[in-house]
Amino acid sequence: MVISGRLWFKSQMSSKAESHLSNRCKIMRRLIKTHGPCDLVAEKRSPYEALVNAVAHQQLNGKAAQSILRRFKALFPGTRFPKPAHIMTASDKKLRSAGFSFGKIRAIRDIAEKTQSGLVPTRAKAIKLSDDELIARLIEVHGVGRWTVEMLLIFTLGRKDVFPCDDFGVRNGFRVAMKLDDMPKPSVLREHSKRWAPHRTLAAWYLWRAADAEKSDVKAKGKGQEAKGKS
Repeated sequence: MVISGRLWFKSQMSSKAESHLSNRCKIMRRLIKTHGPCDLVAEKRSPYEALVNAVAHQQLNGKAAQSILRRFKALFPGTRFPKPAHIMTASDKKLRSAGFSFGKIRAIRDIAEKTQSGLVPTRAKAIKLSDDELIARLIEVHGVGRWTVEMLLIFTLGRKDVFPCDDFGVRNGFRVAMKLDDMPKPSVLREHSKRWAPHRTLAAWYLWRAADAEKSDVKAKGKGQEAKGKS
């Protein structure tokens, strides 16, 4: 069951999901013990807004993407987030002034057009559709692939059994957790993740934490060595 607003992880189901993963997989048991309860929270926004945000973030770091989105919103005062009609009637020059490339302008125009046509559903309608139905519909939008839809399923709709096996962070977290020398192929993760169903989103969250922890360790070691060199 999908719980709108906050992700199901924040509900009473969280402890049951963690118990399921711990019982099925010793790696998950270790990650849960290391990183504690999941605190992931879904943003209560429409699929349209989520997709525009996702396109803005493509191939950019978070800070640069947020700057573009701030300028984009500022182009249309009086609204919390620009409506599809705003995008459809705005000139390329106006959208370019926010920092969007021509490729991204084409993508957000298609998102806006397909929102108006109903292909990109409202949040209320999206909640009633299955993961596979949403993926099949939304990958028809220019610039939107399976990974982008999976991020929407996790971070906007709070779906509990989504496993983005093509995600770099998930793959890297699996490498770290399993102590592998090489980055695993998505097909390997897809097969391995079957044991985590029906709580694969939670498993992905713990793999992201494993990847983040390694980054922090590497950064801390680098600073330690730098300080040691100066002493």
